[in-house]
Amino acid sequence: MTVKILTLHGRRIRLHEHLPSADSGDEAVVLLHGIAGSAETWAPVLARCEGRRVLALDLPGHGESEAPRADYGLGAMASTVRDVLAVSGVRHATVVGHSLGGGIALQFAYQFPEMCDRLVLVASAGLGPEVSPVLRAAALPGAPATMALAVNRVTLAIGRAAARLGRRLGGSLKTETRELVRHFASLADPARRRAFLFIARSLIDLRGQRASAVDKLYLAEAVPVLVVWGERDPLIPVAHGRRTAALLPDSHLTVLENVKHFPHVAEPDRFCALLNEFLAETAPARLTLDDVVTRLTTPEPLT
Repeated sequence: MTVKILTLHGRRIRLHEHLPSADSGDEAVVLLHGIAGSAETWAPVLARCEGRRVLALDLPGHGESEAPRADYGLGAMASTVRDVLAVSGVRHATVVGHSLGGGIALQFAYQFPEMCDRLVLVASAGLGPEVSPVLRAAALPGAPATMALAVNRVTLAIGRAAARLGRRLGGSLKTETRELVRHFASLADPARRRAFLFIARSLIDLRGQRASAVDKLYLAEAVPVLVVWGERDPLIPVAHGRRTAALLPDSHLTVLENVKHFPHVAEPDRFCALLNEFLAETAPARLTLDDVVTRLTTPEPLT
């Protein structure tokens, strides 16, 4: 695996890349993390997509990528993904998105259909209004000040000390809990906290998710779609995955029991097996703009 820093529009983007030992042709996979996450969340997956080039970037405002005062909307994020793929020589990719990354994947498929071979939606955002009250709270007027008091260098130091003590006493956090804590800890950085609030407020209000791809899912009928969800997801309900599978009858849905919001972290072996099976058994869509126009003008889209 290689890690490189790209400069796009004058801003740094960190990219993790795995190249297969043999030529993979134009079969590539891009992995998109969730809000407050980074490419590190895909560590169990990055080198295990059989025979394919795999790219995982830190989205703007996340990980080691730059966090400017900028547009963090889904459209801007999808354009960043397009730019990363383009400068990396990738013209077509299977787009795998977790949580926010799933919403970006859906937006990418909508904006750049000719580049989207397949879609893999993992506990994806953008598929229904219901969302955890914790995320809805980001829309409250006092959220920036509250977050600054709750997550900063001092509270992180206290938390790490408590964790060390807990380990000495024989305790340990579950895998998904550790992943969630790592996401939460990233918000101690003011620039990343600002990006989190911008993204959350652009997508979510006190009633839930505003951004929805449900009315445009019919455009993905010709794109192979895999949906993976945790049965016990407390942040985005599994009902969203089931509804998506019902709207796209040719899609593949897998619900993992005793898994919460991070299926790829909680059960990496199962997740990688599902992903590789999906890649092997489906053909890339390779749509053209004419294909999209035809579907746009076909009566009675999915509802």
